[in-house]
Amino acid sequence: MPRLFLIAFAACLFGGATPQRAAAQAGKPVSFINDVAPILKENCFACHDAKKKSGKYDMTTYEKIMAGGANGEPITAGKPEKSDFHDLMVTAEQRRMPPRDKGEAVPKDKAAIIAQWIKEGAKLDGGLDAKADLVKELRVRWKPPVPPKVYPFPTIVNAIAFTPDGKQLAVGGHHEITFWTIETGKLAKRLYTRAERAYGLAFLPDGKLVVAGGRPGQEGDVRIYDINAKGKTEDGVNVLDGVNDKAVLVKHLFDVEDAVLCLAVTPDGKTLAAGGCDRAVRVFDLSEGLDKAKLVQTVENHADWVLGCALSADGKYLVTAGRDKTAKVWDLKAKESVVTFPEHQNIVYGVAVKADGSAGFSVGADKQLRTWKPSGEGKQVKNAGGHGDDVFKIVAGPKDAVFATSSADKTVRLWDANLTAGKVLAGLTDYVYAVAFSADGTLVAGGSYDGSVGVWKVADGMPVKIWNASPGIVTKEKEPEPKKK
Repeated sequence: MPRLFLIAFAACLFGGATPQRAAAQAGKPVSFINDVAPILKENCFACHDAKKKSGKYDMTTYEKIMAGGANGEPITAGKPEKSDFHDLMVTAEQRRMPPRDKGEAVPKDKAAIIAQWIKEGAKLDGGLDAKADLVKELRVRWKPPVPPKVYPFPTIVNAIAFTPDGKQLAVGGHHEITFWTIETGKLAKRLYTRAERAYGLAFLPDGKLVVAGGRPGQEGDVRIYDINAKGKTEDGVNVLDGVNDKAVLVKHLFDVEDAVLCLAVTPDGKTLAAGGCDRAVRVFDLSEGLDKAKLVQTVENHADWVLGCALSADGKYLVTAGRDKTAKVWDLKAKESVVTFPEHQNIVYGVAVKADGSAGFSVGADKQLRTWKPSGEGKQVKNAGGHGDDVFKIVAGPKDAVFATSSADKTVRLWDANLTAGKVLAGLTDYVYAVAFSADGTLVAGGSYDGSVGVWKVADGMPVKIWNASPGIVTKEKEPEPKKK
């Protein structure tokens, strides 16, 4: 299975996970929402949510936890030893919860927090509604960590974008977007974000940056930032707080319960689309400004994750790529599905569309680039090989004259609209997940699994700069190859 899905659920390597605060700290009562609910989310909600209700037990609100399921009330306030709620977590018997075939037991220190909470009366925090959805309450209360000044490990690059002037490259990092001067490969700016990972980056015509991403399996969002806002300077790097500073975070469009994996904006900045793990693509009208941004459609056209999306320049057509092995076209004006393209017969990772909507393009796990008619029966026009492994992304240049693809074969490739192969852009050393063109179409960039990014000239395929976009990571320069005698 490609690392795209392995990394989507990988544990955080940077120590950013928030532990239960120790009520655990002597003399302080245990908080249900801060100490107990996170333990339940980690260990219980998978089987006892509002849909599955294993044992007829829904644990997603305090009220329902106390009411119990098929076996009656599970908690005897003040007496953890007489509460099945606690006993089932610590028992050595087969009936342990979580079930042995579902995972490890609740860690002893966390089971002890549950026991102490029950001993103290199994109380609900003041001001919290007993009927409140705990998943949402936990999401609201969660505080993102400050990104490490120096990364202990290279970051995975899932999204990149050139700044409008073409002088810097914006790169998705760990709870931040980093900006690098292309000429030197030096870090110039850091934008702290709530999202652990960015999966989509796009600049609006006024220079504001749209970021789609989230915490895999936890939450997803789309937020818009003013990267020219005033920040602070640390070691010569401009640092912007996109979490707390309202001058930096200028719009929060939406959030959902899992990562947002793709983003598209029309050239005029009036229409924005974003989709992800919940199988939906949300379409916003930005024509009256960010303050009046409106959700105009929620398109649920795929049976699995939406991995890629693109918009025709006029905002009429939405083209999407799905883990359900199809590419699809949605008519935003008529609000209906018009084409399903199934020829990949495998996961479709990315899509593009000509500005005038006359041709659709898609790439996927079949290692093929395909072009097809985005109307009528959606018949394939042509397909092209060339990449030696899964193809993750395809993007169109500013004037549709050239397209770029990125692949697990560690390369970026250029193509014309007829799928005639152009330059192979080499130099990266791992799966290339992200690809982008500069606004004037003269440069193309790629970003990879091991944190490296590269920028090349479109005209001749020559590299401008290749570096690792993980702050503080020191990489060895490649030794020049010895001259052949």
